[in-house]
Amino acid sequence: MATASRSLWKGAISFGLVHIPVSLHSASMESGVDFDWLDKRSMDPVGYKRINKRTGREITKDNIVKGIEYENDKYVLLSDEEIEAVYPRSTQAIEIEAFVSMDEIPFVYLDRPYYLAPVGRGQKVYALLREALLKSGRIGLARVVIHTKQHLAALVPAGPALVLNLLRWSDEIRTWDDLSLPKEGAKANNISERELQMAGQLIDDMTVAFDPSQFADRFKEQVMALVERKVEAGETETVLEPEEEPLPTAGKGADVVDLTALLQQSLKGRAESKNHHKAAPKKKRAA
Repeated sequence: MATASRSLWKGAISFGLVHIPVSLHSASMESGVDFDWLDKRSMDPVGYKRINKRTGREITKDNIVKGIEYENDKYVLLSDEEIEAVYPRSTQAIEIEAFVSMDEIPFVYLDRPYYLAPVGRGQKVYALLREALLKSGRIGLARVVIHTKQHLAALVPAGPALVLNLLRWSDEIRTWDDLSLPKEGAKANNISERELQMAGQLIDDMTVAFDPSQFADRFKEQVMALVERKVEAGETETVLEPEEEPLPTAGKGADVVDLTALLQQSLKGRAESKNHHKAAPKKKRAA
């Protein structure tokens, strides 16, 4: 198993008045087969050109503008300055807005996971949030900005870690309304109790403890085995790879003060807010 990557940035989990300094680490990596394009005459890397789809001619970056199609073949043009003005600013904060039960989020919403690790004096309060989530059976719903894009995310306890799993927005999920699906329920599909019992028995017989190491990408394994045989046979070519750009500098993490006091203040603030809404007199209608 690959080790966790270096920190992408340092910031804080925020809920109530409590701030937990954390560092963000990618929890996944692309492991498929990556075929590079090469010029067979010189073994030089082949890049992508900016081509005018109508004329087929290559154009320069200076002649490219950004547009959004609002009707067929009709566009609204947006300048780089207009787009930059509405980009979400990276605050490097994971702001928890609510908590929900662990089983309420369908798998189809899950997108990309990140590990969160405590930094500085955040060990205890990090562990407190993790254990409180486990005990309550809930996960946190938060907003976070990563690479100038705002995400909805689920803060999930997993073993010793807190995992920040980016979620898809609701308008990114397609419905199943146009699919021909059988109605819900056994009776609606004329499924007998005997058939249901036999299917359940088969499921029980095939049930195992989840071990991800037992499942591998067979296509990747076969391609890499072929690559290894070619390397051993000396069938290789030398390609000059372009230099990688450095990652942006990580920001500073938040500090932690007295945890008990912050929790008490957070609870007191929420209680006062609820009482204020309950005690607010109703406005009389004008005569």
